[in-house]
Amino acid sequence: MRWTRRTGRAKLPWRLSARTLVTCSISTIIGFSAICASVMIDLRRGEEVRARQALENLAAGIGADISRNIELYDLSLRAVAGNMLLPEINEVSKPIRHLILFDRASTAKNFGAIQVFDAKGRLAIDSATLDPLPDDRSDTAFFQVHRDRADAGLYVSRPAEHQGRTAIVLSRRISAPDGRFAGVVAGSIRLSYFRDLFGQLSLAPGIGITVFGRDGTIIVTAPFDQAAIGRNLARVPDVTRALSEPSGWSSSSGALDDVPRLLVWRNAGGPLVVVASRSWDGVYAVWRNEAAQIGALMLALIVFVLAATQVAAREIQLRAKVESRLERLATTDPLTGLKNRRKFDETIEIEWRRAQRAQVPLALLMIDADHFKCYNDTHGHQAGDQVLVGIAVCISDSVRRAGDCAARYGGEEFAVLLPATAQADALHVAETIRNKVALWAGEATNTSISVGVASVTPSRETDWTTLMNAADKALYMAKAAGRNRCITVPVPRPQPAAALAA
Repeated sequence: MRWTRRTGRAKLPWRLSARTLVTCSISTIIGFSAICASVMIDLRRGEEVRARQALENLAAGIGADISRNIELYDLSLRAVAGNMLLPEINEVSKPIRHLILFDRASTAKNFGAIQVFDAKGRLAIDSATLDPLPDDRSDTAFFQVHRDRADAGLYVSRPAEHQGRTAIVLSRRISAPDGRFAGVVAGSIRLSYFRDLFGQLSLAPGIGITVFGRDGTIIVTAPFDQAAIGRNLARVPDVTRALSEPSGWSSSSGALDDVPRLLVWRNAGGPLVVVASRSWDGVYAVWRNEAAQIGALMLALIVFVLAATQVAAREIQLRAKVESRLERLATTDPLTGLKNRRKFDETIEIEWRRAQRAQVPLALLMIDADHFKCYNDTHGHQAGDQVLVGIAVCISDSVRRAGDCAARYGGEEFAVLLPATAQADALHVAETIRNKVALWAGEATNTSISVGVASVTPSRETDWTTLMNAADKALYMAKAAGRNRCITVPVPRPQPAAALAA
């Protein structure tokens, strides 16, 4: 506590209350928790973006490889279809005809032999042999599609047994110069090609790859699922989007296993569409571990902060009680229990400013024990102290409002400050105190008091010493008039500057 030079008031230092500490701690915890939650949400979104980008790259890479091989194989089919229209093709020997029609594509690993079927679906030429065995494919889908549609282009069949292996058949129509149907050239890509391609990849748990035909038929899956091959999912909304949109992603339960998945596709316009997927559990696996670690650290930090706050709050409360007790001791007269001189000076400064702002009267009673020195010398200090305590009790019984301030001003002198009290009311309080002291004293001690009363509405031109001087003057008048009485005097008003100059 320190005193200001200008006002003489005690200025209390700022104190951190237990409630403020708890509020700040909880606010800090909430703030850090919100920041942590925001960071975790950003990390979660980052995992989603990284997973989507990885699946896009995977789908794009696999799709590019498949499209390139199909394009190369289709070039071989186109060459065969074009060369079959040469007039001399049937006049050369079979070995020469094979050299003209077929390149090395038909002998590549996982690619079946290229075959030529006539207009009736009978096998005419086979790249694998000079003398093919009789074979009729007039009832197959690829033959009927080309027979019925001149604009079918490259046709990719559903997975089926072809030349003793499960494969997809790639075929093109052979049209005569006049547009007539002249047959079909067909080749195959075995499903082992896709399995070998997927086998070169190191796929994390939960990642799946599905290759669809343009009609929504599953060609192959990774991990390999024999039961899924050949199933048509064209009516599944996500598959419909993958077949119609160039690229995109979606989130839904897997059509094959009902596991929530992130689906990403790249559709380059080729005959096959690659869809890469990953289960959301796999996407968030790393994030969950990080979230659990960060959450555990945050929980430990929160528990520590709360425990430390509780300990600190308890210490602050104990300190506040001690300081409050010390403050009471520092502002209370130990003998009478009333406020002391220092507390009174502080209070009158505050109440003077308040009354000045509100323009209400402020009253002051200055009380002095009559013949106290003589009584004290005759009966001793202990008896004198009892008289002072009795007067203090009478004052306390008469002054009960919350804003009133009763103080021992010094020695046998007391002061009572009455906010918002006019002169007549203040005089009534003074008479009440005087009568109570007289009733308490009786004839045993013959103790009485003299009271000086003053009341004024503060103005900007005056300070509280004006009120104090007026009350002191009234007190001396009461003593001069014979003691054991209350006298009031008006507080002098400040004179205008012009009057002072005159």
